[in-house]
Amino acid sequence: MDIEEGNSNLHIAEEKVRSSRWRDIILAYKTLGVVFGGLVTSPLYVYPSMNLKAPNEEDYLGIYSIIFWTLTLIGVLKYVCIALNADDHGEGGTFALYSLLCRHVNISILPSRNSGLKKHSHANHSLSTEKPSRLGKFIEQSITARRLLLFIAMLGMCMLIGDGILTPAISVLSAMDGLRGPFPSVGKSVVEALSAAVLISLFLLQKFGTSRVSFLFSPIMVSWTLATPMIGVYSFLQYYPGIFRALSPYYIIKFFLRNGREGWKLLGGTVLCITGAEAMFADLGHFNKRSIQMAFLFTIYPSLVLTYAGQTAYLIRHLDDFADGFYKFVPTPVYWPMFIIATTAAIVASQSLISATFSVIKQSVVLDYFPRVKVVHTSQHKEGEVYSPETNFILMVLCVSVILAFGDGKDIGNAFGVVVILVMLITTILITLVMIIIWRTPPILVALYFISFFILEGFYVSAVLTKILEGGWLPFAISIILAFIMFGWYYGRQRKIEYEMTNKITLECLGNLLSRSEVQRVPGLCFFYSNIQDGLTPILGHYVNNMRSLHKVTIFTTLQYLLVAKVPPHQRIIIRKLGLVGVYGCIIQYGYADSLNPEGDDFVSQVTENLRAHIENNSEGFSVDCVEEEIKMLDEAESVGAVHVRGKTRFHIGRENGWFDKILLGFYEFLHSNCRSALPTMGIPLQQRMEIGMLYEA
Repeated sequence: MDIEEGNSNLHIAEEKVRSSRWRDIILAYKTLGVVFGGLVTSPLYVYPSMNLKAPNEEDYLGIYSIIFWTLTLIGVLKYVCIALNADDHGEGGTFALYSLLCRHVNISILPSRNSGLKKHSHANHSLSTEKPSRLGKFIEQSITARRLLLFIAMLGMCMLIGDGILTPAISVLSAMDGLRGPFPSVGKSVVEALSAAVLISLFLLQKFGTSRVSFLFSPIMVSWTLATPMIGVYSFLQYYPGIFRALSPYYIIKFFLRNGREGWKLLGGTVLCITGAEAMFADLGHFNKRSIQMAFLFTIYPSLVLTYAGQTAYLIRHLDDFADGFYKFVPTPVYWPMFIIATTAAIVASQSLISATFSVIKQSVVLDYFPRVKVVHTSQHKEGEVYSPETNFILMVLCVSVILAFGDGKDIGNAFGVVVILVMLITTILITLVMIIIWRTPPILVALYFISFFILEGFYVSAVLTKILEGGWLPFAISIILAFIMFGWYYGRQRKIEYEMTNKITLECLGNLLSRSEVQRVPGLCFFYSNIQDGLTPILGHYVNNMRSLHKVTIFTTLQYLLVAKVPPHQRIIIRKLGLVGVYGCIIQYGYADSLNPEGDDFVSQVTENLRAHIENNSEGFSVDCVEEEIKMLDEAESVGAVHVRGKTRFHIGRENGWFDKILLGFYEFLHSNCRSALPTMGIPLQQRMEIGMLYEA
């Protein structure tokens, strides 16, 4: 019987393994539909973005060698093998790396947010019990180093958002430009208008969620990743069978020796072959590491290697066709099918950066470094699968504006190159810090990683910076605007937290306020919302001093976001007595898949039921009469009705404030007045809500 049970258990285990493998394969298939768009459509615009002058066979062999080794070193080694392991609760991207560092060392600028996140961390990399590294200690002790690290993370996020604006524009525009081959009479304005219409349709689909969109797009990407390498194989067999000798780095050296400064400038075009790698990392929250690795290594990477091989082989035999290097190398009989596949694949390429932008915006909002926007979790199972209506609308407007304003794919390509490589260089720096501070990687391996990729990406950065006046200024303008928004929000939040922590109301102070003869305890139940757990918000003192009253039962309520899907019911509401009659503290914990909009009465009843249970279960040392009296007071307060009070604070900016404070705090107040509330409505009727205004001294 034991043997039979053992065999049965083994069979169940094997079935689970098979099921897990099938799930990974299915997820890898879905991953194709979203994550790799910028990478797989790069053959559409890499060669057209280069300003080649009288190229010859050796030049094309050198360019292909550069493309191959860039894909291999940055795409496979850096991102697939290293970066995907540096996730934060399954999230990727530069801000996820910053968040990961904040969880392991005390380097966050906003202390309250940092402590809350560390307390409830359950990431794969748990908080280290080892002593902090020397570098970690240095950053903890240096406010300048902490601010510099925050600025680097902000810049990386801003660049990725710029990528999310430019990838849809250049991908769709390059694909639609294929109409001009068979129909030379089609003008640029027609191509631009069609591209804009395609993008608007794509943005309107975002509200349905990544999973549904990915299943729709996956067949398109499978068709693309199969069709382009097949054409590539046909092309290099017909035009240049010896193309793979270019895999030798010898041809890279020969290329630079022959072309010198001009060859160095051409790196601004070849860098576009790796566009989308950072989006692949940022899209980690929408899928998982294993599915991305499987899809990249077994489909995307070989597809790109073969496609570029065929494209290069064609160009070696047609030296001057680089301006339309993709559609020219497509055989005439399959031109229109490939045009349709290319156009739909370009739409998918846009999706990869759009979903990545949603992810980084959500990360920065959760960390309180970006004005609050609406974030909708479109999946009950994956925290990273999100949609933001405001972000989606702004991206749509900016993408269409870029197409209509620039029109020329070369100028967009120049801007694109700046974004792509700068965000990759920032990722290299942050991953190096993760290696040193969190992973405790041996110094020799850290040095090998940092020096190799810093030099490689540094060469690319030096080349793309020459394109600043030729369209490269656009991502800088976008990044400066976004960075100013982020820094203005961060500065205002920091000053507000400093004021609240300095002027918080202690329980002793509250007791003194309530003991004053003019302060009355009025009937009813009051939920007083606060962000402070260690003490009470200064708005409470402002309220009591001016209203001369406080409800007989007052519950100071704090909403706390936890990085889990759903908080178990028994852990959702945490009640504690604050030592004063009728005064309690309440923490409501919720996960990303929890609903925070129950009916108002239902919310009140949930809290009061938990409060009754808390009173009854913590009655030791109290008489039965005291417990019954406390419960009776709660029942009477609930019968009178509940009121929900939240603060609405502003900075008072006077003449004594310097120009820096006037600008930054004034900008923060503008952002704060136009962003969403930190507290959800929770289904509370309007007549039960009350906002207490208060001016903070700046």
